[in-house]
Amino acid sequence: AEPRWDCCTNTDSLFFLPPAETLMDSTTATAELGWTVHPPSGWEEVSGYDENMNTIRTYQVCNVFESSQNNWLRTKYIRRRGAHRIHVEMKFSVRDCSSIPNVPGSCKETFNLYYYESDFDSATKTFPNWMENPWMKVDTIAADESFSQVDLGGRVMKINTEVRSFGPVSKNGFYLAFQDYGGCMSLIAVRVFYRKCPRVIQNGAVFQETLSGAESTSLVAARGTCITNAEEVDVPIKLYCNGDGEWLVPIGRCMCRAGYESVENGTVCRGCPSGTFKASQGDEGCIHCPINSRTTSEGATNCVCRNGYYRADADPVDMPCTTIPSAPQAVISSVNETSLMLEWTPPRDSGGREDLVYNIICKSCGAGRGACTRCGDNVQFAPRQLGLTEPRIYISDLLAHTQYTFEIQAVNGVTDQSPFSPQFASVNITTNQAAPSAVSIMHQVSRTVDSITLSWSQPDQPNGVILDYELQYYEKDLSELNSTTVKSPTNTVTVQNLKAGTIYVFQVRARTVAGYGRYSGKMYFQTMTEAEYQTSVQEKLPLIIGSSLTSASGLGTQRRRGFERADSEYTDKLQHYTSGHSTYRGPPPGLGVRSLLVTPGMKIYIDPFTYEDPNEAVREFAKEIDISCVKIEQVIGAGEFGEVCSGHLKLPGKREIFVAIKTLKSGYTEKQRRDFLSEASIMGQFDHPNVIHLEGVVTKSSPVMIITEFMENGSLDSFLRQNDGQFTVIQLVGMLRGIAAGMKYLADMNYVHRDLAARNILVNSNLVCKVSDFGLSRFLEDDTSDPTYTSALGGKIPIRWTAPEAIQYRKFTSASDVWSYGIVMWEVMSYGERPYWDMTNQDVINAIEQDYRLPPPMDCPNALHQLMLDCWQKDRNHRPKFGQIVNTLDKMIRNPNSLKAMAPLSSGINLPLLDRTIPDYTSFNTVDEWLDAIKMSQYKESFASAGFTTFDIVSQMSVEDILRVGVTLAGHQKKILNSIQVMRAQMNQIQSVEV
Repeated sequence: AEPRWDCCTNTDSLFFLPPAETLMDSTTATAELGWTVHPPSGWEEVSGYDENMNTIRTYQVCNVFESSQNNWLRTKYIRRRGAHRIHVEMKFSVRDCSSIPNVPGSCKETFNLYYYESDFDSATKTFPNWMENPWMKVDTIAADESFSQVDLGGRVMKINTEVRSFGPVSKNGFYLAFQDYGGCMSLIAVRVFYRKCPRVIQNGAVFQETLSGAESTSLVAARGTCITNAEEVDVPIKLYCNGDGEWLVPIGRCMCRAGYESVENGTVCRGCPSGTFKASQGDEGCIHCPINSRTTSEGATNCVCRNGYYRADADPVDMPCTTIPSAPQAVISSVNETSLMLEWTPPRDSGGREDLVYNIICKSCGAGRGACTRCGDNVQFAPRQLGLTEPRIYISDLLAHTQYTFEIQAVNGVTDQSPFSPQFASVNITTNQAAPSAVSIMHQVSRTVDSITLSWSQPDQPNGVILDYELQYYEKDLSELNSTTVKSPTNTVTVQNLKAGTIYVFQVRARTVAGYGRYSGKMYFQTMTEAEYQTSVQEKLPLIIGSSLTSASGLGTQRRRGFERADSEYTDKLQHYTSGHSTYRGPPPGLGVRSLLVTPGMKIYIDPFTYEDPNEAVREFAKEIDISCVKIEQVIGAGEFGEVCSGHLKLPGKREIFVAIKTLKSGYTEKQRRDFLSEASIMGQFDHPNVIHLEGVVTKSSPVMIITEFMENGSLDSFLRQNDGQFTVIQLVGMLRGIAAGMKYLADMNYVHRDLAARNILVNSNLVCKVSDFGLSRFLEDDTSDPTYTSALGGKIPIRWTAPEAIQYRKFTSASDVWSYGIVMWEVMSYGERPYWDMTNQDVINAIEQDYRLPPPMDCPNALHQLMLDCWQKDRNHRPKFGQIVNTLDKMIRNPNSLKAMAPLSSGINLPLLDRTIPDYTSFNTVDEWLDAIKMSQYKESFASAGFTTFDIVSQMSVEDILRVGVTLAGHQKKILNSIQVMRAQMNQIQSVEV
């Protein structure tokens, strides 16, 4: 039988190896074999011929005429060389007993195969004994064919080949023995070998040569290693070697890593040739670089854009590199009083991209004012100023009789990547005479049972001298047709002869020689009732009821983007910013003195976990709602315990309302149910327009639910990020005032929130902000994976929002909530930016300890940043109370001029960790080197021509200066402002050291 050959490969070439390793082969002997025979009259070594007539040494025996034959033949010692299973291939011939005349009945045509293990060559002529024990029998060997014919040339032999195997073998070596017991045969050749699986490369991995197992059915696992420049995809990477030396059952694989492709039947990972690349791991091949890009070396994972071409951050790596667009063309302007329509045609060259948009830069160039300056926030752009997709825009609320220059920039996805300013077309216009703009804010100075005194600010754009104002008012429940008008030469008026305890709607407009302007938005104020007038002993808070073109939310008008809001429904609860008029309902049953009455009309918060049975707290503070009254309509999110849904609640005898529904997932434990409902036990104790309102709970049906009022605009941080730059300062202050009022209410009830942050403030459709999420106690104990909540002294704490004494000593008080409120103020004024940016939590802790405080956000009034700094006093006793914060914000709303002074670039406070990405200016010799380092080198010439050539001068630059040197992109403005802020802080540090 021909030996079988297997194909195997390595990383260099293809070659073939037999699947077996020979331990002994009698056909290779060049002299006598010298095997041991017993008895001497048995087996005989003779020279013979194989089937190819090659001379070989053989053993034969033919004592068939003698009875009781027991002839043994033993090989020399054979070392196993690590093999676990041994194979023996035997070639032999057997004489047919029937062809032998007068043969006795004891003639045999078979023989037996034995083996004996030994750690060394210890056999003698008498050891081991010539018997089955200690020898191990492998098998009785029979011939498939025997010979019987005899011709003139001698016997015609038929050669048989049989293979037997045995194992496991464990000693260093072994002997084979062949037992004849009455046959006529010739043992022509014996080959002893073992099986192994050859070295092979499969599935991108190299598997080394592996011996087969001890049993014929054994599978030996072999671990593979990835070929050079390949990476594991699935682990572990294995093949199994079977008893025949074959690889089976591949598991796992390796793939060529990024920059390399598979060649030579998957045996080599070759680096991508020059001009090609491969972006990720996988079986795919390298591809050619897209247009306008190239590689700089072999094995590239991406192609670098050629000079003047760029790739946006979101562009796939196989996208061609593109460039900035050319300037818009054929600008047409149409002026109507103080409004303007601009239209243009797209650029000749879009830069090879489809994300072309337009930005409008407005500059006012009034006579006698010197150089043109950037337009103020009062100018309205419709549909918007930045990111226009259509080549047209409507601009309104310009100043009358004023020259303007408008630059229409064409930008695309790679404009920010380019060192050059966007291409633009410009147009110069002069506005005409126009009526004044609408009054933006009105507030109540005082009120009685029959009169209200109101005051308002001058229109942002008077467009001339204000001659007088016209105030229109009517009862809220009556039609506007029943309105009364009052004229006033000043911006203050007292309206008399009103009804007691009645809500009135007020609107005001200004008049110049050009006529009346538009009425302000509807604003709502209420006269005092007789009872209020008699019992009032506290200073009355001004009732801030909205602003121009907004609802009655008291949050001002949207002025940055030119959209007008429709009047929204008046909500009585929204307008009553009262402090401490909740009704005390007495202690819960069974608690007695746990409920402490501090002042008449004020109740104290009761921790539901002080109840022996927490379910009693749920029954006391949360109303049970029948599940038939609840209709879940849509899943809007996921909470800690289950899904958060929106839906409707229809209680008997009441109108249907839109609600938010928190559900408890199935399979909950009793502790999870308790923790879930504890928030309802807390929330149910509160009743304030700036604290989220609990409608009730469902505990007697499945699923268990907590039902609250629905807040259409979601969390404050996300809402601000989605509407970046869309609100006036007055509107933002109104939001902060609402949050502070809610926190004053909670502080008066002795409730400490512990997790006050913009993410835990909800905003409704009227822009009313309400404090929510009363579950931090769970975070302080549970092991949460949310990185916002970091371990500190055994608990989970939101480090960036938490006061230092709460982090260090877990000392949570209303004063620590005031610190958190200061961070919320910073979040609001920065439109949802992450406090302390990308600093680690540990860096934040260290910075606070070193007296670092957050700088003012861009365009933040100085008065607001100073209030933040007051909230961040290290000594908690020096921080303001929430009542003082409410009063301070009310004064700002009464006097909007106090909000016009912007905070300076440096607050005068040590800022050692302001932004670690900004380099130290002292390491540069010139302003040009500094601009290179912050990647703003495109403005070198502008800085030089404007005279900003030294660090002392640059450190004094204002926002107007930055605009004057031509920095119009908001991202570039912010980067330069931040860098100047760090420069000034570093200068202050240097001066302090010198002193």
